[in-house]
Amino acid sequence: MLQYVTLIALLLAFLLLLSVIFALQRVAATRPDGGPVGRNGSTLQGYAYALILLAVVAGVGICYVLARDSPWAGHLMEWMNIVVRLMHITFGIAWIGASFYFVFLENALNRTDNVRDELAGNLWAVHGGGFYYLEKYKSAPKVIPKSLHWFKYEAYFTWLSGFSLLFVVYYFNASSMLIDPRVLDIAPLAGVGIGVGSFVVGWLLYDGLCRTALVRSKWFIVIGFLLLVGFAFFYAQVFSSRAAYIHFGALLGTLMVGNVFFTIIPAQKAMVKAATEGTPLDPMLGKNALARSLHNNYFTLPVLFVMVSNHFPSTFGHAYPWAILAAITLGTAGVKHWLNLREKHQSNAWVLPASVAVLLGVVFVTAPQAEPAGTAAASCTQQVSMSQVNLIVQKRCIQCHSSHPTDDVFKSPPNGVVYDTPDDIIRLKDKIMQRVVVTKTMPQNNKTQITQEERDQIKCWIEQGALK
Repeated sequence: MLQYVTLIALLLAFLLLLSVIFALQRVAATRPDGGPVGRNGSTLQGYAYALILLAVVAGVGICYVLARDSPWAGHLMEWMNIVVRLMHITFGIAWIGASFYFVFLENALNRTDNVRDELAGNLWAVHGGGFYYLEKYKSAPKVIPKSLHWFKYEAYFTWLSGFSLLFVVYYFNASSMLIDPRVLDIAPLAGVGIGVGSFVVGWLLYDGLCRTALVRSKWFIVIGFLLLVGFAFFYAQVFSSRAAYIHFGALLGTLMVGNVFFTIIPAQKAMVKAATEGTPLDPMLGKNALARSLHNNYFTLPVLFVMVSNHFPSTFGHAYPWAILAAITLGTAGVKHWLNLREKHQSNAWVLPASVAVLLGVVFVTAPQAEPAGTAAASCTQQVSMSQVNLIVQKRCIQCHSSHPTDDVFKSPPNGVVYDTPDDIIRLKDKIMQRVVVTKTMPQNNKTQITQEERDQIKCWIEQGALK
């Protein structure tokens, strides 16, 4: 009882702290005269955002520690997953949408027809029942407007929410979700350290490559892709296949937010400062920022694939998951390249067909191997009954997939899938075939030690008609 009272008191204190911080943020957002925020206000606003983030992290941490050994533990973890995932998706849509839009603007600018000398181009557009006219300056306008929007918080909060989600789903439950003893039997803390450390190493390698002369040649693309393939292979040798995919996506996200934080935003601040003070600006700052922004644009589709990949075991459940991940990364980046060329009104006859061919090749490679005629029947020498299959399911699957799970991690059935009755098993036989027999991705990391003989029995039962 005392634990719950303490938890409620801490939550109330947490909400009070948030109220104070939001009030601070609101004060920072406007000048005393009601005008737009200035540089000092922007700094104060940034501190307010940082305090909000720290308060949220502290609140979640307090709740997790207090509820860890209570009946609330599973419920709290599920809602943490929901809330953080929703935040991640929302901020991600804003960030990727901005990336798509501004790269489109850069590609579609009118650069020749009645363009003033101070402009790099302009664009007329119609949307939402209105006409819009946009101009891009070669360097900066003569007078910097007081109200200037910065596109950075979308990136920062996408990464922070994604990193938090990585902890909620994989690191807090590392022994179940991150580590697969069949791949590499290591301590959960070691796995977390390897995962986080790989993001740092990946950024240092990528940023170092971007600072070489190779960045202006096609060899940069080749070396960069091979570097990513190396990380995909590394993750597949250390983590469970699902965790390997998520870490690859987190690595790409880290490179993207690193570009924003270390290159793009500093370049933009230098541009504003130079324009405000009337001093010359190094043109390479803008070129480097534009190049990193374009890199981010090509990372978007591979990252989006990784975000949904854990729902599709035919990808991460393949015998060579890293190769499938590399192929899909190449194919989706190729599709984005074709879209960028199309926005520039440039034609390239092979980019889209080649990209689609790579993706279709993945579909073909990941397809289950067809058995020769008569082989399946010959391998199932005896009729497998529903009672035999139900016994296997009750022994290996029901810990998670029941109305009242007993698993130490899942306190509600994943994706709402339950096998409480034989009718449930028959109704979901196709899903069982895909996850248990073909891809062997269930049980999760084979936590319940299902045997190949049991998988074969389930396969025979389904091929014999899944009779009740």
